[in-house]
Amino acid sequence: MENVISAIYQVADPAVILAIFAATFLGLVMGALPGLTAAMAIALLIPLTYGMGPVLGISTLLGAFCGAIAGGAVPAILLGIPGTPSSVASTLDGFPMARNGRAGEALGLSITASFIGGMLGAVLLILLAPPIARFALRFGPAEFFSLGVFGLVVIASVSSGSMLRGLVAGLLGLFLAMVGADPMTGTLRFTGGQPDLITGINLLPALIGLFAVSQIFEDLASFGGGDGQKSAPQDFSSARPPLGMLLRAWKVITSSTLIGVVIGAIPGAGGSISSFLSYDQARRMSKSPETFGKGNPEGLIASETSNNATASGALIPMLTLGVPGEVATAVLMGGLTIQGVRPGPALFDEQASLVYAIFLSFIIANVAMFLLQLLGIRIFVRILKVPKHMMMPLVLMFCAIGVYGVNGSVFELWLMFVFGVLGFFLNRYNFGTAPVILGLILGTLTEGNLRRGMIVYEGDWTQFLTRPLSLTFLLLAVVFLALVFWQNRNPVTPPTTPGD
Repeated sequence: MENVISAIYQVADPAVILAIFAATFLGLVMGALPGLTAAMAIALLIPLTYGMGPVLGISTLLGAFCGAIAGGAVPAILLGIPGTPSSVASTLDGFPMARNGRAGEALGLSITASFIGGMLGAVLLILLAPPIARFALRFGPAEFFSLGVFGLVVIASVSSGSMLRGLVAGLLGLFLAMVGADPMTGTLRFTGGQPDLITGINLLPALIGLFAVSQIFEDLASFGGGDGQKSAPQDFSSARPPLGMLLRAWKVITSSTLIGVVIGAIPGAGGSISSFLSYDQARRMSKSPETFGKGNPEGLIASETSNNATASGALIPMLTLGVPGEVATAVLMGGLTIQGVRPGPALFDEQASLVYAIFLSFIIANVAMFLLQLLGIRIFVRILKVPKHMMMPLVLMFCAIGVYGVNGSVFELWLMFVFGVLGFFLNRYNFGTAPVILGLILGTLTEGNLRRGMIVYEGDWTQFLTRPLSLTFLLLAVVFLALVFWQNRNPVTPPTTPGD
């Protein structure tokens, strides 16, 4: 109790509270701008924390972390452009809701689901950090490979078209993941002699091209008399958290929180995988799975709850083992080290009051994220009233700045436009762009760990089937794939009400 009281006293400092709110606001802005990630938001603030005390500095970085994760949903819903990779799944139902005149409702759901996922994740972080960290330590090459295979099965469920189209788009993503140097031998593959492709295809230009630039091309086609879909008039009175709907979706929130925390605690997995897995699980639990991808609120709830629960989970291995769960927490861990904090098992014994202060700061950051977004929700919705001929050049400018600003590469700007053309045609013929991104993310994880496992296990492939966790993921993949085939052979007749 002495450590808890000390932590409360330190975090209750007005300077700490103000720093958390300011950093959370910056994180929301960074997350909402395509190409500017949570890792960049934290990295931007690290120099400002040099002269701060440990609690003040760490609280500032945590605020930016929470804000950026939640902020990615704003452009995902309003423009169909995910602000961060972990908000890709939010575009699947959030953007259709906005086009159907439900942008206020979608933002209200997103904000509240993010808050609930963050708070529940924080509770699990406080109560279960050591056992979950020990569980994450059991993941080796076989387990990561099987997790990748399980994630690839989800590809069949996230396409806007048929299962076959989703698999084709996913295989395209897998092929793109193979571009660059072989992870084991260093042999160049499919680079075409282009030096910029030696390290592979960067996720950022692919993500922005497939979602943002392709949407700009789609809008241009609609201006030219094409068949582009027009947005319905917006109901601004619905711009509030729909608490009743969230209460009815308690099963989705619970499952998404658990998936987010567990996947977040596995180093290298990340929010992209957890959000898609949660989305797929919500679809399977739903009584109307055929409405997912067309504006089903439960799909958005699942994605946003999981995103912020993943942020909590990613802190678990960082604090307990000194192993960052993802890129953003790797940068955050660097900020902790600068403050003289050494994450690891000894941290809980040697600096217990600081650990409790981190927990409290994380909770306050989630509250700040909720309040700031709640205040700005009506402003966000009115973005849709900006004429598209004015909006598109601004969006394209921010996309170009985001892509070029990371590596200063002109080649990646051209790559962004190539993926924009690809995304335009994938959407036009109902293949969808989400399976391509999922294949690109999981391709590297799956191939690298398969090759690494065969080396570690000296060519004994049966290790992938005999290790308990690996076998569990593979069996789940088989069961889920069988369910997908069964659902496609016995499709549910969609409702024909005017609102569908």
